[in-house]
Amino acid sequence: MLKPLAPILTVASPPHIHCGRTIHRYMLDTLLALCPAVIMAVVIFGMNALRVMALSCAVAVVTDVLCSHLMKREQAVNDWSSLLTGLLFAFLLPASTPWWLVLIGSSASIFLGKMIFGGLGSTPLCAPLVGWTLCRISWGDIMDTNATMLHSQLPAPLQQLKFFGLESIRSIEYSSLALGKQLGGLGEVHILVMVLGGLFLLFRRHIRWSIPTGFILGLLLTAWIYFLIDPTTYAPPFFHLMAGGALFGAFFLATDPASSPIGTIPSLLFGFMAGAMVIIIRVYGIYPDGVPFAILLANLFTPLLDRIRPKPFGGPYSFETTEDSA
Repeated sequence: MLKPLAPILTVASPPHIHCGRTIHRYMLDTLLALCPAVIMAVVIFGMNALRVMALSCAVAVVTDVLCSHLMKREQAVNDWSSLLTGLLFAFLLPASTPWWLVLIGSSASIFLGKMIFGGLGSTPLCAPLVGWTLCRISWGDIMDTNATMLHSQLPAPLQQLKFFGLESIRSIEYSSLALGKQLGGLGEVHILVMVLGGLFLLFRRHIRWSIPTGFILGLLLTAWIYFLIDPTTYAPPFFHLMAGGALFGAFFLATDPASSPIGTIPSLLFGFMAGAMVIIIRVYGIYPDGVPFAILLANLFTPLLDRIRPKPFGGPYSFETTEDSA
């Protein structure tokens, strides 16, 4: 009697070929891309910036561990996702943020923005923005840069434009904005290093080009339309790109893989929608900067945009048989 041959290949569900990119590698590369902004934040805002970033990251990691333990799930701290969430949340905060607000916002980013939906990869909203929105709406006076303005000579371009009009920003140079010489979140205002970090992620193929491109185009085009309507009231498009956290949102928040669309056309539409809503919120909203709110609103359209799929090559195939072939 012949012995049965041992199986050579194991049949499993696809994908059968792996490109080599992992979640662990993605998180580490993103943290590496943010390191220059961390250094710039400490240089410009001092040790308060380091305090806020360190506390936010520590609280995010501890909250992730506690939630995983309560949910009886395998600990996922080694993938560095909670550390990245804590750092991104800290980048949206001013240096004067009190410790208790950092604790509330960072823990909310993990619990409300991530774990309550099932954990990493199943979040419909960008997790750091969930915690930031909670803090911004609940403690708006603390989240403002007013306390930082008392101890700094740096301009607050979006606040000046919102409350004092176009004339108040005439003297602000774009070169100083690019170097991070403006008040705002700890990391979001460092324009030059954010662009370099975003290009690094594009080179490493961790983010798609379509979302940042659509975001920047939507922001510039919408700002240009308003500028054409009344150049004495509305700021020029390039100002909106350089002021606040527009480029930080384009490269590091809108590109969140779990809460953004998949295809090229849906990603372009998603980015364009988010960029356009940034200007609309800045013009009509009560908050000077609308980047976080715009990205959260765009996240709500991700399931709808994911229904846009490429047409099959050659058109649909019909399985119906004709009388001639019968």
